[in-house]
Amino acid sequence: MDSGAPPANRREAMIQFLRLGGVGAAMAGLGVWLNGRSQRPAEPAALAVRPNFQVSGDAAFPDMVVVQGDDPAGLARRAIQELGGIHRFISRADVVVIKPNAAWDRTPEQAANTNQSLVAEVSRLCLEAGARRVIVTDVSINDPRHCFGRSGIASAARAAGAEVVLPEERLFREVDLRGQVLNVWPVLEPFLSADKMINIPIAKHHSLTGATLGMKNWYGILGGPRQRLHQRIHESLVDLADFMRPTLTLIDAFRVLMRNGPGGGNPADVALKRTLIAGTDPVAMDAYAAKAYWDLDWHTLRYLKLASDRRLGACEFEAIRTRFVTL
Repeated sequence: MDSGAPPANRREAMIQFLRLGGVGAAMAGLGVWLNGRSQRPAEPAALAVRPNFQVSGDAAFPDMVVVQGDDPAGLARRAIQELGGIHRFISRADVVVIKPNAAWDRTPEQAANTNQSLVAEVSRLCLEAGARRVIVTDVSINDPRHCFGRSGIASAARAAGAEVVLPEERLFREVDLRGQVLNVWPVLEPFLSADKMINIPIAKHHSLTGATLGMKNWYGILGGPRQRLHQRIHESLVDLADFMRPTLTLIDAFRVLMRNGPGGGNPADVALKRTLIAGTDPVAMDAYAAKAYWDLDWHTLRYLKLASDRRLGACEFEAIRTRFVTL
């Protein structure tokens, strides 16, 4: 594939890389650059914070890396290496929060939660870089102990040296999100006090939007009646993405829940894609996965265009610098 190819050709080639999938894809071994109100009354005690966990851009490295292979931990290592290495993102004494999707009481094979090996490896890399603490947490939909336990995330994260924080009422803080739709909501405290934030969603079908990816994963920082956010889901997604600007995003597409998401349950709805999409442009990454796996673009996933208009990233994924690697 030629980095000087017209944008339409680059777009189709990028999509085919994911659709072909697997180590035997036609592009195996290729590394290539591509250029290119849910209303709640405001409370006087609400915190007015806007965390920004991003690191500076670096033209020496791609904005997005797509890695395919047989080992989720290996995919994480290689993707972070291609993006400039863990020291680009994590500094000594950082408190790092890792946000997987641990919303459902499901096994790894059901692909409703982030792959536990991926969470463990990213935790390990952060600690090796000198992080003072690594915290793995999510506000689960089902019982948190069951979700973190059955998914394997709790045991894998702890084995890697990370702390697992389960959501408890005492840990929520009322925060003014200062969004266009969202204002005061309860946010789990670790998401407010971290130095660095790593978002590790899993790629899944979603019965309402068609797909749930990185930006939708931020619903898991909130307490309260989150279902109300579905009334204006696209606007609320963008408000959350504007509030939570991560250091790094890794979309777990090792197993992809293609149908009957987001909770799943039937292994027949799961496709083994053996892929990790990693990078620093969360909008482009969502746009890429949504198009490749469900043929959805910003015309359907309106939040992508809204996020791009708010300068949170590029909804035209073919325009960003991308590298493909097959292990």
